[in-house]
Amino acid sequence: MIHLVFMGVSGSGKSAIGRPVAERLRLEFAEGDDFHPAANVEKMSAGWPLNDEDRWPWLRLLAEWTRRHHDANTSTAITCSALKRSYRDVLREGGDGTCFVHLTGDKGVVLERMGRREHFMAPTMLESQLDTLQPLGDDEHGFAVDVADPVDVIVDEVIARVTGS
Repeated sequence: MIHLVFMGVSGSGKSAIGRPVAERLRLEFAEGDDFHPAANVEKMSAGWPLNDEDRWPWLRLLAEWTRRHHDANTSTAITCSALKRSYRDVLREGGDGTCFVHLTGDKGVVLERMGRREHFMAPTMLESQLDTLQPLGDDEHGFAVDVADPVDVIVDEVIARVTGS
């Protein structure tokens, strides 16, 4: 059983990569943003970054969703910025086999992608996410993938790394 967490700053492609990976691997998929309470969405829509107090309940909901599927012997994929190790520690509580796919990329590429989509996260908030981001530690289960390539190439790379093929 595996639980993939597609992590990275807003605009890095978590949904664009995570959804097709989940479909091809037949994983139960959840969009992490859908778990945000209205107050978090309103705060980000107004251009204010979330603080830890805003994030803890949201992260616990994501871990609980994963745990329910883990207990039902169902593998999952979820999108979540998971910017800090402490956030990833909460997400790991969802189940053994949690693996982080850190989508990384050039700031200019990410800003361009943010500008082409409709989302409550304003491009002006990217800097605060980059300041908060703690890359995966050597002892954390997961890997980083550069998002400069086309989506289908990245999806193939992630699947190859996850399945070992």
